[in-house]
Amino acid sequence: MNNDSLSAKPHYPILDGLRGVAAIIVVTFHLTEPLGTGHLDILVNHGYLAVDFFFLLSGFVIGYAYDDRWHNMTIGTFFKRRIERLQPMVVLGMVLGAIGFYFTDSTIWPLIHTIPLWKMLLVLLIGCTILPVPLALDIRGWQEMHPLNSVGWSLFFEYIANILYAIGIRKLSKTALGLLVLIAAVALAHLAITSPAGDVSGGWTLNAEQVRVGITRTMYPFFAGLLLSRTAKPTHIKHAFLGCSFLIASVLYMPRIGGTDHVWMNGVYESVCIIIVFPLIVYLGASGVIHTQAERRICKFLGDISYPLYLVHYPLVYFYVAWISNHQGVTLVQAWPSALLILLGGITLAYASLKWYDEPVRKWLRTKLG
Repeated sequence: MNNDSLSAKPHYPILDGLRGVAAIIVVTFHLTEPLGTGHLDILVNHGYLAVDFFFLLSGFVIGYAYDDRWHNMTIGTFFKRRIERLQPMVVLGMVLGAIGFYFTDSTIWPLIHTIPLWKMLLVLLIGCTILPVPLALDIRGWQEMHPLNSVGWSLFFEYIANILYAIGIRKLSKTALGLLVLIAAVALAHLAITSPAGDVSGGWTLNAEQVRVGITRTMYPFFAGLLLSRTAKPTHIKHAFLGCSFLIASVLYMPRIGGTDHVWMNGVYESVCIIIVFPLIVYLGASGVIHTQAERRICKFLGDISYPLYLVHYPLVYFYVAWISNHQGVTLVQAWPSALLILLGGITLAYASLKWYDEPVRKWLRTKLG
């Protein structure tokens, strides 16, 4: 997920706002996830689909921002700008995860107290590059690419999509890109419908099966977003922010479909959401009209905190998950005050990170990298 924009072009403030809405829903998903017993009964059941929405938004914004600039921009310049935008918060998220690591020792992560400091610091160093760590360096025990900040996996695939775009896919005609997107859509639907759990959840482990999930989840939405940026002609739609926010929340908060007997039905639902509904939401958001200064400020605030919130919330969630695992039987009624504190604390930390770290570091990197 990212927030590239060009001052010379019209901006899409509603898309910024929707990115923030989706980021907040991701946090609520991660806060309700440990209270469920599995995929079927998580309160925010489809919250993980926000990642697929982020990929689609990223593809749209990358196409809009860069497609017409390659006549005077090199691949190196493109990568410098992406690193400037993405990497500072990646580093901060990993550092926060490292700071809290030894304080989240719990029954769910019995490995933590056995991990030597040098090994944790090595994982931190690798994590700051966003490269995935091998399973031999799984210091938490969840088989994650980024054990210090779980959400790093999606940034790894975001970079892969950016690389594919820059080295070749940007040159494809609309027809060729459309064919690629169609193939990617079929692969995504096949994954969702045939997976054992009947969903697209996954992509955060460095093994063949999970890397396939990550690539499949990235290819369709990112390049569908790119295609949308090239083909869509936004109109003027009233109340788009409110309507699109309701739509994205409805999709992500939708309960599980099909139960244990018909898991494929949930796969069909997720395929329709990612392949059809998400592009529709982005199109409507791009077509939307801001009516009031208050709405503009809300969209700006949500857009500003979206990426920092995504990167800093999970180091806080680790404490919450540890607390729940150490107090078996915690209910939603008992957990919601702590969950609300994590949510509000995450938003506050995200805004502080933006103003005191991310923006100054990006400004410094622009002067250094040129």
